Amino acid sequence: MAATYEDRYWTSSDGLNLHYRNYLGPEAGAKLPVLCMHGLTRNARDFALLAEDLAATRRVIVPEMRGRGLSAYAPDSDTYSPVTYVADVEKLLAEQNITRFVVIGTSMGGLMTMLMAAASPGRMAAVVMNDIGPEVDAAGLSRISGYVGQGRSYPTWVHAARGLEAVHSPAFPDYDLDQWLEMAKRTMVVTQNGRIGFDYDMAIAEPFAKPGNAAPPNLWLAFEALAGVPMLLVRGALSDLLSEDTVRQMGARNPAMRTITVPHVGHAPTLDEPEVRAAIHALLDEAE
Repeated sequence: MAATYEDRYWTSSDGLNLHYRNYLGPEAGAKLPVLCMHGLTRNARDFALLAEDLAATRRVIVPEMRGRGLSAYAPDSDTYSPVTYVADVEKLLAEQNITRFVVIGTSMGGLMTMLMAAASPGRMAAVVMNDIGPEVDAAGLSRISGYVGQGRSYPTWVHAARGLEAVHSPAFPDYDLDQWLEMAKRTMVVTQNGRIGFDYDMAIAEPFAKPGNAAPPNLWLAFEALAGVPMLLVRGALSDLLSEDTVRQMGARNPAMRTITVPHVGHAPTLDEPEVRAAIHALLDEAE
């Protein structure tokens, strides 16, 4: 089946060629576009099914942050930070003349969402935050630090799937081999030497290890810039990154937020779960 998106590129302020998937949506579509932003080690393929679904009624833009997927790797690893990613995405939005939009942010993409809202409130008509909040639990950050940037590679897709299972089975205890294979093909590619490796620059681990870079401090103020914005918070019931206490505080600070918890899943839900997909559609219907 032909791709339902176009591969497009834009240039960062420091000269990097960055990639995004552009799902055009209907020709006469008047609905607000959706911006999907992925997590630390992920890429545009994370949103493939969701973006195709949403593109039936609206434009969907899925940027790949520097160092991921088809976007160029940065010569300076210090630029692998949420602040720089936000600057990159803001340049893309400006080039596309997008001034009001819906955001779907998974993990790091959710952190970026809050930073963007704080810098320029009022642009977001609705927000989906996927397993992330203004406070990030240290246990989850420690777990991520244990695997990010390790550079492992595998001889076959089945080996790659089993490698993911060995690391991530606590977050996805009910996954079968087919689901691990699907995750592998979302997160890995066949490399030049014929082995299967992760689709990101291993150097992203360097700034991640520095204090305040993995999760910028004082994000409660940034979150409060979203007060009153219709919001869906998706949480994995087994999440070690987003605590139930943080969820309660988020709800208190934004009464327009609703929460859906995905059972038997940790960090992070795929957003392809039927109950999540239905909740996303309901949110977007209200945001118009």
